[in-house]
Order: sequence, then structure tokens, then C-alpha cells
Amino acid sequence: MTKAGFSSGFAAHRATLLLNSTLLIALMALLVGFAAIQPAVLSPDNLLNIAQQASYLAIFSMAQMVVILTRGLDLAISSTVSMISVSAALAMASAVTAGWDAISVLLIGLAVGIALGAVVGAINGVVVAYFGVSPFVVTLGSYNITFGIATMLTNGHPIQGVPELFSRLLYAGSLFGVPAAVAIATLSAIGLHLLLTKTVYGRAIYIIGSNRRSAIVAGLPVKRLLVATYILCSVLAALGALMMTARTGSGEPNLGGALTLQAIAAAVVGGTSLAGGRGGVGTAIVGALFITVLSNGLNLARIDGYVQMVALGTIIIVGVVLDRLRVQLR
Repeated sequence: MTKAGFSSGFAAHRATLLLNSTLLIALMALLVGFAAIQPAVLSPDNLLNIAQQASYLAIFSMAQMVVILTRGLDLAISSTVSMISVSAALAMASAVTAGWDAISVLLIGLAVGIALGAVVGAINGVVVAYFGVSPFVVTLGSYNITFGIATMLTNGHPIQGVPELFSRLLYAGSLFGVPAAVAIATLSAIGLHLLLTKTVYGRAIYIIGSNRRSAIVAGLPVKRLLVATYILCSVLAALGALMMTARTGSGEPNLGGALTLQAIAAAVVGGTSLAGGRGGVGTAIVGALFITVLSNGLNLARIDGYVQMVALGTIIIVGVVLDRLRVQLR
């Protein structure tokens, strides 16, 4: 390699490292800036609150991240969350009415939630992989279907009757002193990291996202892997939906809210590339922390909710720009 070529490569590598560290620097700056405005930001209680809130978003960010790795997208996460919330709550309420014991009620709620997530993911994955339809179009259609089902099941009203054991296990409880939400998100992150970095499946979806033609030439079952990825995405979303249902204590038809945009923002700003093949669990978690700290600080500073929407939109645009810069540097 020539001296000029080496210098150019080193400069590009240094610039890439700088871009990758930008979010951590911005995260620290946010905490310091908000603390200057409202010292309560750095209080132990608020930091614990940030950790718990970030746990939920981290689950959804990881769900979005796995499909983005394959150059996909899931616009139906928020409505899937709503549908699973009301469906699981209805199942548990019915089981309680039927006189089932607490453990059986808990298990039926978990089973219904995870099964519905897997079904939604399988449908999305099959249409994307086997019919070649754009993920944007497929998941936009799924958004309308799942939101419609959630609304029809409840007529727009919350479903009460979520048992105390369910809320205690997924929200109010703790594991070795760690709040349940943080513990579940941490265990999920560890499991997903191992899946993506230590298994054939994990390495394969990175290859598919980087160069699908090469994956096909290499003999990888691309279509089946894509279906599995969308199932994984929706199952993670189902886990997050069950956690949020435990927190609210009821099945909420509008529980998903703006989760889709927040999850995309967290994944992309964290460093997951929309071009596919780049990203990981760490990028999803850092992005979730950044979005949560921003929202928490704006709330404590009593900034209007509409301003927060502007901030979120700006973050998405900045994240996409940074992603393009990373691609160009590579």
C-alpha cells in the first residue's frame, strides 16, 4: 500500500471512530445539560427511572434492529404491541373468570402474547421473502390490520383483570435487586447478542444485509432466514408488549403509541445502518438510552410534547445522515 493510500485509509478509519463515538458524547452532553437546567435529572431515583424506561425502548429497538440488518423495516411494531396487549389481557381475564389458578393464568397470558407475535412476524416475513413485496408496504398493511383488531376487540376501551402475579413478575418485581424491566431487557440483550454473534443464523443475516446476491450464491436459505428474522422481531415486540401491559395493569388498545418511530430512531441513531449488514445489540441499547434521556430531560424541563415530536423527527434525520457518512467512509 502506498503512503498516500495508507494515510487516506487511516483518516477514514479515524473519522469512522469519531462518528461512532458521537452518540456517547452527545448522551453525556445531554445529561450534563439537562442537569444544569434541572438538577433532579441526575438524582438516583430519576436515573433508575431512566434505566427502566430505556429497558422497554431497548426491547423494541432490538426488534427493529434485527430486520434493519437485512435491509428491512417493521412499521407495525406499535400496533402489534396494542393487539398483543389487549389479546393477552382478554385471555387472562377470561381464565380468571373461569376459575383457573394464578400460574395457569400467567402462562396463558404469556403464551397468547408470544404466539400472536410469532404469527404476525411469520406473515410479514413470508410476504416479504416469498412474494418480494417491499417491507415498508407489507408492515404498513400489518399496522392497519393489527390496530384494527386491537380496536375491534375492545371497542377502544381498556381491558381490566390483569392478575397481580403477571404485573409483579414483569414489572413490580426484581431479580437480585434489579428491577424486572431492566433484568428482562438485559437478559434479552445478552441472548440476542449471542444469537447474532455466535450462531450461523446471526452471521447469515449480516451477510444477507450486506450483499443478498452473495448470500444466495453461497447457498444460504435466504427466504427462510428472512422469515425467521421477522418472527424474531415480532416476538421481541410481543415481549415488550407484555412488559408494558404488566406496567399499566390492563390491556390498552393504544398502548403502542409512537413506539415504531421511537424504535427506528433508537436503532438508526445508535448506529444500525439502513443499508443493512451493520449494527448490533450495543447500537440498539445506546440509541434507546439516548432517546430516553432526551425525553426524560425534556419532560423534567417542562418542554411541550409537540416540541418533543420535533426533536424526535430531527434525531431520525440526523441519524440517517450519520449513517450515510459511515457508508461513504467505508
